[in-house]
This record gives sequence, structure tokens and C-alpha cells, in this order.
Amino acid sequence: MENFWVGVLWATEIWLYLIVCLIMIPAMFGFSLGISETYMNILVKTLEWATLNIQKANAEEESAKASASNGLIQREHGSMEKELEELRRSRPKPPVGGDFTLSDCFYFTRRGIESIVDDEVTQRFTSEELVSWNLLTRTHNDFQYISLKLTLVYGLGIFVRYCILAPLRITLACIGLTWLVIGTSAVGLLPNCRVKFWLSEWVHVMCYRICARGLSATIRYHNKENRPKKGGICVANHTSPIDIVILCNDGCYAMVGQVHGGLMGIVQRAMVRSCPHVWFERSEMKDRHLVTKRLTDHVNDKTKLPILIFPEGTCVNNTSVMMFKKGSFEIGATIYPVAIKYDPKFGDAFWNSSKYSMVSYLLRMMTSWALVCNVWYLPAMHQQEGEDAVHFANRVKSAIAHQGGLLDLQWDGGLKRAKVKDTFKEQQQKKYSSMVVGDDSNSNSD
Repeated sequence: MENFWVGVLWATEIWLYLIVCLIMIPAMFGFSLGISETYMNILVKTLEWATLNIQKANAEEESAKASASNGLIQREHGSMEKELEELRRSRPKPPVGGDFTLSDCFYFTRRGIESIVDDEVTQRFTSEELVSWNLLTRTHNDFQYISLKLTLVYGLGIFVRYCILAPLRITLACIGLTWLVIGTSAVGLLPNCRVKFWLSEWVHVMCYRICARGLSATIRYHNKENRPKKGGICVANHTSPIDIVILCNDGCYAMVGQVHGGLMGIVQRAMVRSCPHVWFERSEMKDRHLVTKRLTDHVNDKTKLPILIFPEGTCVNNTSVMMFKKGSFEIGATIYPVAIKYDPKFGDAFWNSSKYSMVSYLLRMMTSWALVCNVWYLPAMHQQEGEDAVHFANRVKSAIAHQGGLLDLQWDGGLKRAKVKDTFKEQQQKKYSSMVVGDDSNSNSD
């Protein structure tokens, strides 16, 4: 029995030694030994081989579409006003009563059924559909036996993901978080000076890089000359809490958020000792003036790190960008837009908070193949003369959506949990009423 525990201790020492030498030290100084690149090359070739086998087995079926639609209906792109105008133009105009005819009801009925079956909101809070199966059961609802070779590869993948990658990634995540708490707490004891700020940024970036290696993250940063600068606000589309790890691998940011308890609270208190993060109590979050004042004070100090904000206010499945809250655009600071786009082929980065807890989500990510994403830094944007915060937020959102290849939606992400406001319903009712009536009002006035 004693020899058994000696063997376990020896294996643990070797395991930690390999992690420190092959992963942690390269991550701390921002370079790679090529292990991740080799793993990704093997993974890409394996998934390509699996895709070819699936396509051969399903040659009689139509190739899957890379659309976010669930495929139940085919929508016509364009506004309802234009569609209804073309519909009315194709038929004789009624001699009396304006443009409206009873057949218009069929058009509105069809559009209503389309909205119920395939609306633009709820499908943004479900996992993105894949073109082909990526050997993860949870991303292929219709998985069936295809071939013996594919089944053997799938079984080997389960062993690799759960027995090799998962323990390695969990170890790295624990080490990264532990170092973040210890490092930031130690740096926080130093007096305010340039050395303290430099050490704080280095500790933050180092720990985030270790955590990123714990997810086998492959990140490609584009247009680095546009990286956010001090005294500004960095805004990005939001898919997952891991967005923070992705962005902080290439620079340090001041976080904005609510004060939490438990493990998250310990991490928050340690981080704020060395870096001026902006944490709010639950009661303070409802005070917009207080939040705006603290953010304004932060950005006015050009020595402080840029603030990182996700204006959507909730996680979206990385197929679109939803409405930006206007709060961070009312300050008048320089806005640095950032677009983040994950590759769903290697794993589903979207966090469905209504379905999975944080721990469950992280375990799913640590048992996925990898985390592959692209990050685009867009040129700094400023509020134009006469432009209000809402229009400025929409302009920034459109730029992010265009760069990331995402859909630009006007819907509020808060509809994920809240009901539609009555004022918005009334606006839509007035809009539909004017479309139905058509030229009736003009005819009556004449």
C-alpha cells in the first residue's frame, strides 16, 4: 500500500512538472512550444475526415445550410412595408376604400405564424446550429450510428476529452485562479506607483493566459493598432464569461460589474486591491446616476486602464448582436469597439445561463475539443455632434456586427427573461394599423 501512494505522489509530481514547464511558463511569457498548434492540426484533420464520412453516408440528403434558421420556414428578406406594397401593386386597386382588401389578412397571418415558429429573439439564446457533426454528442441532436470507424474515433475522442484534456484543463484553471488571487493581493500591498501598475497588469495578463491554455484557446487578434487605450471604454459583443479571458490575453482592462459573494467575491476583492476595477453593490446598480458618475470619473483619469463593458447585458449565441444599452455611450468617452467570433466547430462557447450553471458550463467547455475565435479591434469611435446615446450605440453595434459577420438586431437581450413592454406593443400596433389602412386616410381627407 505504501508503494502505491509513493507511485501516486511520483506521478503527481511528474504531472505538475510537465504542466509548469510545457504550459505555464510559456503562457506566462506569451509564447508557445508548438504543442497547441500540433494538437489543433490533428484535430482539424480529424474533423475534416469525419465530415467527409458523414457526407458520404448522407449523400442522398441535401447539404446542411450554415444558417441560424431552424429550417422550418423560408423567410423573405425585406421589410413588411415593401412586401405589402409589392403585393398590392400586383393586383388591381379597389375602386372604393383605399388600398386595403380582405386578402391582406392572409399576408399578416403568414407573417405572424412565421414570427411564432421562427422568431428572431428566442433562437438567439439557443446553441448555434452546425453544418456538420463535430464528434460532440451534445452538438448533434440527431446522432445515429454511421460507420464503425467513426464510432471508434468518437469513443477515442471521449477518452481524450474526459480522461486527458479535462484533468489538465481543470488543473490549469485552478492554478490560474489561485495565482490571480495571490498575485493581485500581493501587488495590492505596494504603494501606488508605476511599478505597482506594471506588476498588476502583468499578473492579470499572466493568469488569464494560463486560464486560456486551460481551454486550449486558439485566438487570432486582428488590427492590433486599434487596441483600446487608457481613458477609454472597450465595448464588445457578449457570448460567454470567457470573453473576458479572451480579451485580457492581449491586454489588461478594468472590469465593471456587481459585487458577488463566495469564490467570485474572493477573486473580485483580490483584483480590486491591485487594479481600479469598478464594482457595484446590488442596490447601487439601480442608481443610474451613481453608475454613470463612477464610470465618468474612471475614464477622465487617463492613467487608468480602459473599461471593458458588454452593452448587450446578456450572453447571445454568437450568431447576432442585440440591442446595446445606452448607459456606457452617455458618458462621452472614446469608444473602442471589439468584435468576437467563435468557431462552433470546435465547441459551443455560448453560455445559456437559464439552462446551465456557471460550474456546469465551465465543465462543458473543458470537455470540448478547443476554443477557437477571432478578435477584431475596430477604430476608435466618437459621438458625433447632435447624435444622442441611442443612435451612437446603434452605430457602434452595427460596426461590430458587420466586422464579425453577425446579424444586427434591434431587439433587447433583456427579452430573454422579461416580457415585451406595453409601449413597444403599441408602437407595433400603430405600425401595422398604418400598413393595413394604406391610403385610406389620404382618400378620406380628399
